[in-house]
Amino acid sequence: MTTALITGATAGIGAAFARKLAADGHDVVLVARDVKRLREQATELHDRHGIEAEVLAADLSEEKGIAAVEARLSDPRQPVDLLVNNAGFGNKGQFLDVSMADELKMLTVHCEAVLRLTSAAARSMRTRGRGGVVNVASVAAFVPRGTYGASKAWVVQFTQGAARDLAGSGVRLMALCPGFVRTEFHERAGMGTDNIPRWMWLDADKLVATALSDLARGKTLSIPDPRYKALMGVVKLAPRGLLGGVSSKAGRAYGPR
Repeated sequence: MTTALITGATAGIGAAFARKLAADGHDVVLVARDVKRLREQATELHDRHGIEAEVLAADLSEEKGIAAVEARLSDPRQPVDLLVNNAGFGNKGQFLDVSMADELKMLTVHCEAVLRLTSAAARSMRTRGRGGVVNVASVAAFVPRGTYGASKAWVVQFTQGAARDLAGSGVRLMALCPGFVRTEFHERAGMGTDNIPRWMWLDADKLVATALSDLARGKTLSIPDPRYKALMGVVKLAPRGLLGGVSSKAGRAYGPR
């Protein structure tokens, strides 16, 4: 039986990944900050699907938390076959309105943690000749979105570059770029969503099923909805200045979780 490790596992896209993978018979390692929610989720997944659900409480904005997950991914006695780097958050406010401490915290979670955990997982997977990594980015990576969009653009570029370097090793890497998903993401960031059209909202469970299918097919970039694929096609042709004005109306953290 294979094992998947999911960060940000207790809500939103992370929870959807945990449900889907457990239902498919994979053991899971659930990573998040809230121990109580982690234990409740682990019990539910174990009881419903008969899989082993391990709990690892870690704050990926802190060195201790990142190091703990790195150690788990590097443990040869308990190999991890799939890593889902999903942990993330958004900051409310425009550039210079958000504190530097919060900006740096975002970069730690979205960039440093993704780099270090992907490296730890991929190194172990390459030794075994198999494995996969899904790094959850966002369609915000393709539009001017301040620190959030910049961090997600880094995730996309890093993932696709690493995937190229590991081609032929048996290790697959993919950047997942959803649009708006009905999760706790915007509520936690204190952002309203009334100005977002209904057609732009995605279902987390359907999104995850598509993402896993794309990973199995060897894709290095997944935009898991025809509407957003079409929208991103338009984005490539639109002037950058126009994109900045449109994206600012949608709220600074144009995020998926």
